[in-house]
Amino acid sequence: MTIKRFEAGARMSQAVSHGGLVFLAGQVASDTVATGVTAQTQAVLGQIDRLLAEAGSHKSRILSATIYLADMATFPEMNAAWDAWVDKAEPPARATVEAKLAGPEYLVEIVVVAAQAA
Repeated sequence: MTIKRFEAGARMSQAVSHGGLVFLAGQVASDTVATGVTAQTQAVLGQIDRLLAEAGSHKSRILSATIYLADMATFPEMNAAWDAWVDKAEPPARATVEAKLAGPEYLVEIVVVAAQAA
């Protein structure tokens, strides 16, 4: 089976597909001028949409999501953005944890695994 890498750089790829699955790297807001966890979550979800489409998938095909929050107190705001975006007929398994992210400007990071379209 072929391994395909998307937006590959020297350190990592933003997405990798293999065996009918798509693995996304942790996505953070590319423009951290987006202040607040709601705005950053919306930006990250847009990046996830774009990467999944590029890899032949869609949010309705997400199998699992792991969400990392810099501050668990922002859980309700993140959930508001997530709830507006997630495919309600096909919601993925999900975990949310508090974690120290790569820099203080990042408030949320999301990792997903999805199935490619049949």
